[in-house]
Amino acid sequence: MGTELNRRSFLVVAGLLGLTACGSNTGREGSAKGTLRHWYHAYGEDGVQDAVRRYAAAYPNAQVEVQWNPGDYDSKILTALQNSAVPDVFEAQVKVDWVRQGQVVPLDDLPGDARGDFVGALLESQTVDGKLYGIPQAIDTQVLYYRPSLLAKAGVTPPKTVDELVDATRRLNADGVRGLFAGNDGGVGVLTAPLLWSAGLDFLSEDGRAPGFDDPRAATAFGKLRELHQGGGLLLGAPTDWADPGAFVDGLVAMQWTGLWNLPKIVAAHGDDVGVLPFPRLDAGGAESVPVGAFSAMVNARSADVEAAKAYVKWLWVEKTEYQTEFATAFGAHLPARQSLAAQAEPLRDGPGKEIVGFVTASGRIASPARWSARANTALSDAVSRIAREGAEPAGELRAALDVARDEISRLDR
Repeated sequence: MGTELNRRSFLVVAGLLGLTACGSNTGREGSAKGTLRHWYHAYGEDGVQDAVRRYAAAYPNAQVEVQWNPGDYDSKILTALQNSAVPDVFEAQVKVDWVRQGQVVPLDDLPGDARGDFVGALLESQTVDGKLYGIPQAIDTQVLYYRPSLLAKAGVTPPKTVDELVDATRRLNADGVRGLFAGNDGGVGVLTAPLLWSAGLDFLSEDGRAPGFDDPRAATAFGKLRELHQGGGLLLGAPTDWADPGAFVDGLVAMQWTGLWNLPKIVAAHGDDVGVLPFPRLDAGGAESVPVGAFSAMVNARSADVEAAKAYVKWLWVEKTEYQTEFATAFGAHLPARQSLAAQAEPLRDGPGKEIVGFVTASGRIASPARWSARANTALSDAVSRIAREGAEPAGELRAALDVARDEISRLDR
C-alpha cells in the first residue's frame, strides 16, 4: 500500500471479507410521528454518545429516544427481546435463535441500490436462512499492540508464533511492568477465537454443519493459554478490561490485545513507540489472524411499529452517509462498513493504522458466525477457562464442549 490509504486499499479489504415510508397507525401516539427507542452499548470513545443522540434528534419522521447501556449489554438485549417491545431498534450481531424465535425482523428491503457498497461478508454474517437481519454500522478488529522499546530492552523480537508470544510475555515481565494484558479473565474471552485460528481451525466447519474444533490441534492451542497463565507475565485485575487501552496507555504492560478503536489514544500516549501485530500462528500449519466484526442495526419484532423502526434504520444506516462516515472515523478508529466511505478513515492512512488494514486484508476472520449459538459459545468458553485457569486437561474439556456444539447444530438444523 502507498503512503495514503485509498479507496482501492479498502476494496481489497472488502474483497477479503466478502471482502420507505412509515407504516400505518399502530396505536402509538401520532403514528409515524410516535416515539422510537434506540439502544446502543456504551462505547468507550469520547463523543460517540453525543453523536448518536444528535443523529436521533435529526430524524424527521419520529421522535427517537437513545438509551446508552453500560454493563452487560448482551444480557440486556436477550432479556428485552424475550419480554418487551422496547427497544424498537438496537445494535448487535444476529443470532440464529433470535431468528428462529421470531424476535427480529428481516431487513432485506432496506439496502436497496447500496447493497453492493457494503462489505459483502458483513452482510453475510448478518444473514440467516437467506434473509438479512442487520445493517452493519462500522467494522472493528483487534490486534496485539506492543512497545518496541520495551521489547528491545528485553531482547525480545515481535512474536510470530504462539510459543514466541508465551516466551515474550514471560520475559517482558520486569521492572513493575507485566508482559501482556488480554482481559481480566486472562484472555479467555478474546483469545479463544484467535487461538483456534492460529491452529487453522474455527468454531464451525466451512458449511456450518459441524463443529470446527474437533481436532487435536484445538487442545494444543488452548494448552498454550494455560502456559501464558503459568508464566507469570499476564496482567490480571487491571482497573479496566481488554476493550479499554488503559493498561497499555498507563504503562502497566508491554503488550495488550485490544481494539483498533483505541489506536488514537495509544498513539497519543506513546507516539512512535507503538507496534502492532496480528495474533500469531500456532505453527507452520496454522495462520495469523485478526477478528473482524460489526455491530449492526436490528429491529425488534415486538416493536409497536416495525415499519417505522425499519424506516428509521434505513434513514440512518443506508441514506445518511455523512453520519455513517462520522460514526466510523471521528471517534477512535474503525473501518467504514461501506466501501465508498473508506477513504475518509483518516487514522488508517499511515503508520500502525495502515498496518492494521493490511492485517484485515490478509488475515481477517469473521468473529461471530450467526450459526454459532450462545449455548455452544458458553460451553467452549467454560472449557477454555478451566484449561487456562485451573489446568484442566484440554482434550477432555473440549470433548464436552464438542458435544454441546453438536447438539446446538442439530437443534438449529431441525
